[in-house]
Amino acid sequence: MSTSTKKIAIAVMVLSLTAACGGGNDAPSAGPPGAPTLEKESAGGGAGSKAKLLTEADVTLGDIDAGMAEQGKTTYDVKCQACHSMGENRVVGPGWKGITTRRKPEWIMNMIVNTDAMLAEDPEAQRQLEECLVRMPNQNLSMEEARQVLEFMRTL
Repeated sequence: MSTSTKKIAIAVMVLSLTAACGGGNDAPSAGPPGAPTLEKESAGGGAGSKAKLLTEADVTLGDIDAGMAEQGKTTYDVKCQACHSMGENRVVGPGWKGITTRRKPEWIMNMIVNTDAMLAEDPEAQRQLEECLVRMPNQNLSMEEARQVLEFMRTL
């Protein structure tokens, strides 16, 4: 991808995000198919909702699966490359090189599939938002696609 194409892609992404920030609908998003959903705290009609985030027990890693990593690279090329580099440098979001040594697998998976809940509840995700100044969009990845992206991250 040429530099001018990347700049255009980033400009389109920023404009899309800016447009998406308007409104006033505070309802939680439904999330991608297969992702954990936001559930009401109680059946009795509690005032708030609590995200059901993935835990360490939900994300099991073994040896790197080259096929999954290849699929994750394809997803990266289509949905993630405009904001994240494969190196250590920040584009819009943080670079991915070494990310799996800085973040736990379940944290990464939650940022991919439960972005809104993480930005609302997780102090580190909120700190990243303050640094990046752009809210990570929900890319509507399935749990399987998110796991493939995590596997790709492990190869960097």
